[in-house]
Amino acid sequence: MRLTILGCCGSIPGPDAAASGYLVEAEGFRLGLDLGNGTLAQLQTVCDPFELDALVLSHLHPDHCADFSALTVLRRYHPAPPYDPRQRRLGVHAPSEAPGRLANAYAPHEAERRDTDLSDVFDFHTLSREPRRLGPFTVTPVPVAHPTESFGVRITHGDVTLAYTGDTGPCPELDELADGVDVLLSEASWTDGPDRPEALHLSGTQAGALAARAGVGRLLLTHLPPWADGDAILAEARAVFDGPVERVAQGAVYDL
Repeated sequence: MRLTILGCCGSIPGPDAAASGYLVEAEGFRLGLDLGNGTLAQLQTVCDPFELDALVLSHLHPDHCADFSALTVLRRYHPAPPYDPRQRRLGVHAPSEAPGRLANAYAPHEAERRDTDLSDVFDFHTLSREPRRLGPFTVTPVPVAHPTESFGVRITHGDVTLAYTGDTGPCPELDELADGVDVLLSEASWTDGPDRPEALHLSGTQAGALAARAGVGRLLLTHLPPWADGDAILAEARAVFDGPVERVAQGAVYDL
């Protein structure tokens, strides 16, 4: 399994830095994981976006799905696609409101819409706790704590499992999500403090403590906003988790 970091900025994109988006590959199958602001540009440095075999959106905040509108334009209007996108619709696995909300983001005015659910080029599947087989991967969504419907996901290929928290505050489901995984890709949006809002994001301390409780093999920190003190967040995680831990960087590639 290969993980490529297309973008890792939290909340907004940063200077020359895309928001949240990742590519997971195995056996020639390409699975997109979130598609925030700027990530479609980064994806094009790795592969042809038409080569995506499936896309999972953890939730529908713009920093995790804003470039879906650009992907819609590409799939509808590219003058010479490698195949007819209407005959090979991209499977999109996302929260229940995705078809309507993403259609509104793409074309807010009713007269502009060709299909309110964008079903000419996408095949939507609602995320739930049910594991699903996507190519060589078993993908298991786990609901997490965030103001909108949100999921973390476990992605297993062979005997290797990657868990991605998406955006979440502390919640019991995170221990289920991260339990025994080889790699935990965890958001860490701020340093720890008693005044942090609940059910929104994790601190470096909370991400590190989760990794320690769950017995993960390796902790990768992501979703750090441009204004965050990344060194302090990393130090917090390292103080409570004695395994390998690092901040990811845009363009980094991990062979798991």
